[in-house]
Amino acid sequence: MGNNGSTRGARKPSGKSAGSASRKKPTDGVSRRALLIGGGAVAAAGTAAVLARDRVKHLWWQVPGIEKPRKAGELDYAGATWVAASEANWRRADRPDDFPVDRVIIHVTQGSFASAVKVFQDPAHQAATHYIVGQDGRVVQMIRELDVAYQAGNRSYNERGIGIEHEGFVDRPKDLTKAMYESSARLTASICARHGIPVDREHIIGHVEVPGTDHTDPGPHWDWDRYMELVRRAATAPTPTPTPSAKASG
Repeated sequence: MGNNGSTRGARKPSGKSAGSASRKKPTDGVSRRALLIGGGAVAAAGTAAVLARDRVKHLWWQVPGIEKPRKAGELDYAGATWVAASEANWRRADRPDDFPVDRVIIHVTQGSFASAVKVFQDPAHQAATHYIVGQDGRVVQMIRELDVAYQAGNRSYNERGIGIEHEGFVDRPKDLTKAMYESSARLTASICARHGIPVDREHIIGHVEVPGTDHTDPGPHWDWDRYMELVRRAATAPTPTPTPSAKASG
């Protein structure tokens, strides 16, 4: 979200003496200095106009009566099925236009797959992740990747991150199954490819690593070396094309 800018180098001396320069008379009309100042004012006005336009672009869907087009049940990841989270557990956005997406955040549910889906559909919960991965490898998408999930306990990381829950408990290593690791790795590789996220531990992190959080997941039994190797392998494999037709059953 940094501002783009440019620097202009100092003009080199022309090599002419001060005396010869002083013998030149100023011409009538607009001076070069005036043109530069005026041009700078025009450029500043143009920059302000661009910023204003971008601001409107990012916020236009918030104008009363205007709804950004969405398709119900549309997926970002073809390997998932869609089950919508409560609208109280996420915030509508237009990522990456309004917020750059540069993190995948790994969570563990501290419960079953079904209980995680249920609680993310509960408006009183006030939290959810974009995806849930089951111990059997199934994947549910509950929030679009362009929207902000209330997942990390840190506003900046929420705005920049895509969250993946994993079925199980942090103190039970047996919950972290082979099928879950492999399925989650394919999902994370797909997310990284879509958003240009580097496949490394700086950008693929645990919930515990989010500044200010009081959570400990994915816990001490999460095998980061194994997981990152699986993500790197998946990143070199063909990625399936998203389809809006896949729906969760039941």
